[in-house]
Amino acid sequence: MTGQQRQEQLVDIGRHLFAERGFDGTTIEEIATRAAVAKPVVYEHFGGKEGLYAVVVDREVQHLLNLTQSALTEGNPRQLLERAALAFLDYIEESGDGFRILVRDSPVATSTGGFASFISDIARRVEHLLAQEFTARGYDSKLAPMYAQMLVGMVALTGQWWLDARTPKREQVAAHLVNLAWNGLSSLETNPPAIRRAAHPSP
Repeated sequence: MTGQQRQEQLVDIGRHLFAERGFDGTTIEEIATRAAVAKPVVYEHFGGKEGLYAVVVDREVQHLLNLTQSALTEGNPRQLLERAALAFLDYIEESGDGFRILVRDSPVATSTGGFASFISDIARRVEHLLAQEFTARGYDSKLAPMYAQMLVGMVALTGQWWLDARTPKREQVAAHLVNLAWNGLSSLETNPPAIRRAAHPSP
């Protein structure tokens, strides 16, 4: 086995164990045992468990980012929302182990910053789409970044739930996500009044 092949083998084993047991529950000893190598081989390739974990997370984030970017290439705003939601659910169905790793809090720094950074990156990519819609409809386009975070967060959290539920089918889940998001956006109030806190009686 070449060095590159060994590295890929360790990444695959680490990915499976991190998804199954989390970062803290995975040990270098078990990774090495499953790969039928001595522990120093893992250290040689990645410097330790943290290095291997960072490689696994970076690859998953990049894969999910590529799928989402491909979905946001052309189409009207509703079509883009539909494609992005479906791309996200496609990733979950095809890469369940990877998504389980991403939704856990990352205990180590990675070049992409993990799932929270990914969510923020996608939200930034849809900001301009929302800003265009807001301007066309007479809403304050400065609020587009906040709405982008809301929309992307809604899809991501629904994806976390669907990871285990797996019902209804992903196409139906995507349709309901778009139904809630789009029909809600199409009926936005131009200037919703701030919610007032109920006054508490004095003791």
